Amino acid sequence: MSEVAQELAWVDTHCHIDAPEFKDILPEIISGAANTGLKAILLPTVQASDWGLAKNLANQYGNQIPGLVYTLGIHPLYINQAQEGDIDILQKQIEQSLYDPRFVGVGEIGLDYFVEGLDPQRQEHFFHAQLDLAQQFQLPVILHVRRSQDAILKALRKRKVPGGIAHAFNGSHQQAEQFIELGFKLGFGGAATYTRALQIRRLLKELPLESIVTETDAPDIPPAWLREEGGQFNEPALLPRIAQHLADIRGVSEEVFSKAVWQNAMQVLPRWSSLMANNLNPKSAS
Repeated sequence: MSEVAQELAWVDTHCHIDAPEFKDILPEIISGAANTGLKAILLPTVQASDWGLAKNLANQYGNQIPGLVYTLGIHPLYINQAQEGDIDILQKQIEQSLYDPRFVGVGEIGLDYFVEGLDPQRQEHFFHAQLDLAQQFQLPVILHVRRSQDAILKALRKRKVPGGIAHAFNGSHQQAEQFIELGFKLGFGGAATYTRALQIRRLLKELPLESIVTETDAPDIPPAWLREEGGQFNEPALLPRIAQHLADIRGVSEEVFSKAVWQNAMQVLPRWSSLMANNLNPKSAS
């Protein structure tokens, strides 16, 4: 990593540091991320049993990653474990978490029409209920949109949700524009580092720079080089190198890209911006 890259303030808008892969090595994972210039990480939760842990981790490691924040939600891949009462519990958790400056929104929520064995109606029930909570509390949402962009857009148009992030976006250009019109940023990460990912790379080149944010989805979606180098799983420390690849694809400098994606993330998640204003004022993001 160059000296210039070390001085940049990077943001990972989607990183599951509470994943089992990190359980026994999380202090090393956090230290490694901090040493790369990563100043902010968003931890999206996926089920009710994770909510308390996410809050604890954000506050425990916030001294090393000043912008370590979390969201609360039920992921579509976890609906079979979810109980109907989890929505009521989520509402209470949100109410309590509004006093925690590291709580920034609702997520990871959405629809997944790729994985087999998931009841579409049950998915939609939990997704719509959580969107209603986001509207009630006027909180942005972190969206899982795998092969479900149109259904999610339809649900969003029926509510006044204050934007958010469409994570790991891989839809059409037209769908991307519709998410942007609704106040959403689009997440790009390791998938774009594969030369065969033509659609993702095309979107990265053509969409407005102010619509793009960076993410790892660690420990998932490893960058192209990771297996070649013998890496076991994706991790937040790889975000700066992934972002460098994204900047190259986009055709802009790391400095320009870093500043843009930082501003984009803070704009779409106002509570995150408020936290950073109090804890950190990166020169590259001013």
